[in-house]
Amino acid sequence: MSRKALLRRELLAARRLLTREDVENAAVVLSRNALSLPELSGARTVAAYVSVGTEPGTRALLDALRARGVRVLLPVLLTDNDLDWAPYEGAGHLVRAGRGLLEPDGDPLGPEAVLEADAVLLPGLAVDARGMRLGRGGGSYDRVLARLAAAGAHPALIVLLYDDEVVAQVPEEPHDHPVDVVVTPAASRRTSR
Repeated sequence: MSRKALLRRELLAARRLLTREDVENAAVVLSRNALSLPELSGARTVAAYVSVGTEPGTRALLDALRARGVRVLLPVLLTDNDLDWAPYEGAGHLVRAGRGLLEPDGDPLGPEAVLEADAVLLPGLAVDARGMRLGRGGGSYDRVLARLAAAGAHPALIVLLYDDEVVAQVPEEPHDHPVDVVVTPAASRRTSR
């Protein structure tokens, strides 16, 4: 088993131990911390995602951004694991999709819509001080990051995590892209990207 796979297994096991109350309490603080970031306070368009299960909660943040007048784009998983994007119109416009995900029910805008984002919230399991992110291993966000790089787009890349998921080192591969900011309940940290 690779170092990435082992680390993923450990982090997912730790998340499974979280109670619903743990997740909800952390989500409130994560939203407050993220909303105070300059990268989000001036953003007109934010590409984000809907947290599920014990992932660090994004729902309060999505609603707060939308209430500020920010255009929020959410991913729509394609059959090849790439991501299309559709506007977030509120919790009542989310539908169940494959892999237990929630997606917007609006018309997809195309995979290139992410290029309009001033900031991108990326799901993750861990980030290190260099900004290297460990995802779940499906490659969807690796494609998004590659698309941004190929287009010369430089939105702020932000990951929401629990405090113990900021680790000493994430195993890195040539296709990995560092992120700019990691937000935890304890603090927001800029990476050395």
